[in-house]
Formats: sequence, C-alpha cells, structure tokens
Amino acid sequence: MYLPEDPDMLYSMINMKLRDQYSSLDDLCDDADISRTDLEERLAAHGFSYDPEHNRFI
Repeated sequence: MYLPEDPDMLYSMINMKLRDQYSSLDDLCDDADISRTDLEERLAAHGFSYDPEHNRFI
C-alpha cells in the first residue's frame, strides 16, 4: 500500500480506510503488509494517536 509522505494526507487516508474497510488497525496493517508500530510512530510524531474504541486516529 502506498503511504503518503504528508502527515495530514496519511492521517486522512488511514482514517478513511479504517472507517470504510477495516474493523481495526491490526486488520489494516496485516492486509496492507505495513508495520503498525511504524505507522503509529509516524503519525504520533505529528500529534495523532490511535483510538481503538472508535477505530480511528485523533
């Protein structure tokens, strides 16, 4: 899966996929073959954190 370099675009794309296609961040990462840790760290560096209760980054 292509991941945008721009943190706001990445945030938007990941949240859209979580909303429309995946029931959890683990499902998305497994299906896309991306590291959950790397994704969370990349978004955390720009102030975003994963909210598992709502299945989205905030």
